[in-house]
Formats: sequence, structure tokens, C-alpha cells
Amino acid sequence: MSQQTPPSPHAFRVATLKQNTETRFSLRPDASALKTMAQDLELLGLRKLSFSGRILAEGSKDWRLTGKLGATVVQPCGVTLDPVSTRIDEPVNRMFLSGYVEEDAPDVEMPEDDTVEPLGDWIDPEQIMLEALVLALPLYPRSEGAALGESVFAEPGVSPMRDEDARPFAGLAALKNQLSDPEPGKD
Repeated sequence: MSQQTPPSPHAFRVATLKQNTETRFSLRPDASALKTMAQDLELLGLRKLSFSGRILAEGSKDWRLTGKLGATVVQPCGVTLDPVSTRIDEPVNRMFLSGYVEEDAPDVEMPEDDTVEPLGDWIDPEQIMLEALVLALPLYPRSEGAALGESVFAEPGVSPMRDEDARPFAGLAALKNQLSDPEPGKD
């Protein structure tokens, strides 16, 4: 049974796409939609989100979507929690294959080409826009000058282990340099 209701107002029904001409799209969510998306993605802010591109036939049964995603996102700094603005400009490419079979075994590895998807009844640029935005978000945004300091913890009476203590080869390298350099003043 095929789905009659589009997944979003911007979705294209594959059966109505023209095989010999491209289908263009351009999405610019309004302020209300941006606010909702920012809340859903746990962002401090989302501005200037746009996604435009085209859908083209590939052969007789497959389709390709290419586009450009642009956005300005505001996230909390991973160190200070101060707001950090990031501009995102990403190319987006998806290939929808009619004969695509997704492996359902528990030990299946991720496919090398993550732009390939199974072709359904609809191609939804809005859904692809959100997916591309999530993938483009910085994982650990940092405000200017924010740095993680060294944290040293130990139980009372125990000497704390520092970052340098966990690097035994640094001490060996210093010892090697000491042994290979002639002592000053001796000839």
C-alpha cells in the first residue's frame, strides 16, 4: 500500500516527477519554524536556514537530489557554555535507488556510500535538509579562547596522577636526548 499523504508540504511524489527535466526546490523556513527546529535540536538559536537544489532522474528508475544547505546556528560552548555562532555551508547529495535493499542482519556494517537511500513514494527535501543540518553541526563548539584545564583528583593521602604521568615515553625521550647530547664543558 503506498502512502498518499506527503511527509511534509515540500515533499515530491516520485510518480509525478518528470523523467526528462529537473525539479527545482528552495526552502527557507519562517521564524516560527526555525524556533521549533532550534528547540528540537537543542540549539540556542537557528538563523538563516536555507536549502535549495534540484532532483534529477538517474536512469529509468532512480533519482538524484543535489543541493546546498546554509545556516547559522548558535550552540553552547562545550567548555564555558557561552553562546557560539557557527556558519554552515554544505553541499548535499542523495541518490535514491529503486532496487536498494537494506541489510537487516545484526552484524551489518555501515555502507561506504552514505548518500544512497532506498526510493520510496516521496522525496522530501525538508527531511533531507534537517538530516544534513544535524550532520553538519559541530560536535564540540568552542568559544574564542576557551580551553579545558587540567583536572587533578585523588583520594586523601594518595598522590594524584597528572596528564604528564600518563605519558611514560615523554620521559624516555628526554632521557635519550640527555644521553645522546655531550655534556657541556667536556671535550
